[in-house]
Amino acid sequence: MEKLLSGRVAVITGGGRGIGEATAKLFASEGAAIVVADIDEEPALAVKASIETAGGKAVVARGDIRFKEECDKIFAAAAAAFGHVDILVNNAGTTRDKVIHQMTDELWQFVIDICLKGPFNMMRAAAPYLRDTAKAELEKDGKVAYQRKIVNVSSTAALRGNPGQVNYTAAKAGVVGMTKTMAREWGRFGVNVNCVTPGFVDTRLTKPKESKDSPYGLAPGAAENIKKVLALGRIGQPSDIANAILFLSSPLSDWITGQTIVVDGGLT
Repeated sequence: MEKLLSGRVAVITGGGRGIGEATAKLFASEGAAIVVADIDEEPALAVKASIETAGGKAVVARGDIRFKEECDKIFAAAAAAFGHVDILVNNAGTTRDKVIHQMTDELWQFVIDICLKGPFNMMRAAAPYLRDTAKAELEKDGKVAYQRKIVNVSSTAALRGNPGQVNYTAAKAGVVGMTKTMAREWGRFGVNVNCVTPGFVDTRLTKPKESKDSPYGLAPGAAENIKKVLALGRIGQPSDIANAILFLSSPLSDWITGQTIVVDGGLT
């Protein structure tokens, strides 16, 4: 049986940890060549090694998605390694939590730049590889060779609000809006653009804070409190989100675009 992503090349931002890592490994197991894009090279190299050990293909493209030129370099590295790009997963994100009267301009802008401007930069950088390639196919053959895919990762926090995360929820809500716009702009080129909104998932952003000053993590006991209100009775794992991203990146979703799929175990 042919694998879902045979012959495809996928760029995955934040591919060195958490949901990005799980997605990279799952995509590789389904036949895709993986570009592990991350600002931190060490975990990205570990993911690459794991994929190659399992018989897959992967390269690391280090880059800071806050900057256009860095995103252009990520795609150039992907094309140099594999010749083309078919899938973009905008997964990279971060948090810097403060209630609004304590939110500084710096904390606001840092999260907006990574969680909103970053996906914008990556989709713009993807144009020559996804949109323009498809346009050339349409002009030559009257149809695209296959559907290309973009999957953006938002958050249920953007849909329901979350105290202390005005910067994060604003950015993630913006990702939903960009998804709908890009679906309309690039639909005629056979590019599906969809969004996944994870709920509470076991990553470094949701683990108990290691210290008061740690930029990541939640207060002790937060996970257990959230678990009590989940319809499915367990905290999500990165693989749960990766499975949804795989569906939206595969031919199984070729007639789905502009949609936001909530994957949260029944939280909302």
